[in-house]
Amino acid sequence: MQDPIWITEQNVVELMSLSEAVDALERGLVLQADGQASNMQKAQTSWGPGNTLHALGAVMEGAGFVGVKTWGHTKGGVCPLFIMWDSNDGSLLAVIEAFALGQMRTGSMSGVATRWLSAEDADELAIIGTGKQAITQVAAVHAARPLRRVRVFSPRAESRESFASKLSDNFDFEIDIAQSVDQAVDGAPIITLVTRAQEPFLYSEMVVKGAHINAVGAIARDRVELAQDIFDRVDLPVVDTLDTVRRLSREFIEYYESGPASWDDVQEIATVVKNKKERGPDMDLTLFKAMGMGVSDISLASVIYQKAVAEGLGRTFPHPERAPLRLT
Repeated sequence: MQDPIWITEQNVVELMSLSEAVDALERGLVLQADGQASNMQKAQTSWGPGNTLHALGAVMEGAGFVGVKTWGHTKGGVCPLFIMWDSNDGSLLAVIEAFALGQMRTGSMSGVATRWLSAEDADELAIIGTGKQAITQVAAVHAARPLRRVRVFSPRAESRESFASKLSDNFDFEIDIAQSVDQAVDGAPIITLVTRAQEPFLYSEMVVKGAHINAVGAIARDRVELAQDIFDRVDLPVVDTLDTVRRLSREFIEYYESGPASWDDVQEIATVVKNKKERGPDMDLTLFKAMGMGVSDISLASVIYQKAVAEGLGRTFPHPERAPLRLT
């Protein structure tokens, strides 16, 4: 039995590029669609003002791995870890520091969705939100649809300007700093929302016909980004995992449980990728909602682990031993 390894954030970014992450994720989604990978139901609870505890995992039987990512999100910070075991004998394989992993898998999911659901000639992105996930979101969309221009909006002017400067240091597309959500999304064929908003801010009248929307920020019931009138125009609603969306997405719950719309119309991204279902030429809006799922994490983590072993990276530590039980 091989000793497990501890894989650091630095190891993760050395071992996987964003383009490799997108490809790894698509392979994992095909395994999911074929029944060789499945998600553990996401668990979440909260305490205090704005603090949340999360756990999500997956079985990737087709590749021989199972794993769980867990983290506590607090105002003081967060330290996510991904723990992976061998699916055949249950032995611990790796503990992976998972902040960069989480950024890559969340960005990659938007990249995959943009590849399949946006118009082929879409070359402009409006990014709403400039937090820690935002730059990976832009990079993943750029990998899927080479961008000519990116428009940036965040409520704080200093955040907008700082993020625009970061983009200009890393990319050669045109960058516009918008003064409002409306200005940012006006005519934009691709829109990505990555905020912690608790009230809707994107309305139907703001969005041009034929646009694709990635909504990745509101992952708990107390958060919302989309106004309900957006859904009236969506011809192809796609999610990462329907079970989690039905339990935790306030936006989808309010729309699909309060009117004539049917949950049967909502498709999972794994099915879209497996069936190679692209947007139709006459569609109005397409929408992708990501809540986070174990298959996306393990799709990347399994490749990172295999590359770490092959390249001799990661700090080994002894396999945990079973301590004898005290019966008295």
